[in-house]
Amino acid sequence: MGVAASGKTTVGRLLAQRLDVPFVEGDDFHPAANIAKMTAGQALDDEDREPWLRSLTRCIRETSGAHQGGVISCSALKREYRDLLRAAGPGVWFLYLALDEETAHTRIAHRTGHFMTARLLDSQYDALEPLRADEPGLTVDATAGIDMIIGPVQAAVARFEAGEPG
Repeated sequence: MGVAASGKTTVGRLLAQRLDVPFVEGDDFHPAANIAKMTAGQALDDEDREPWLRSLTRCIRETSGAHQGGVISCSALKREYRDLLRAAGPGVWFLYLALDEETAHTRIAHRTGHFMTARLLDSQYDALEPLRADEPGLTVDATAGIDMIIGPVQAAVARFEAGEPG
């Protein structure tokens, strides 16, 4: 989870590979209307995100039903969104890729081929509710190198799967 350009897809793909589970790109679940709105530089509201979150919860249920696990990249900016996703199946755990606004703007300015524009970053930071201590997951510095992120995340996932605290 995290704002645009925080590395969700990059980290998610590698984590899924290391855990030998499927990777799902959450952006692929946005309805066409959401993509058109974001491409036009308009921020999504809760009503816009509702069908997207429903699609993601279906994906979690299907993956949980297959007992295979998986990694889904998605912003999950608000606690209420994460609560909805968590309720979709057992073992939902969040990795929050924390990134400062300046770095996010720099990264997104250099990104091509994505509907999310730099103009929308401010709205994401306005909506962002960082992962809280009572939520299952881990917060990491998204400016760290990928190897500095993946190792601790794999260890934290293993502890979570084993039912260990923290």
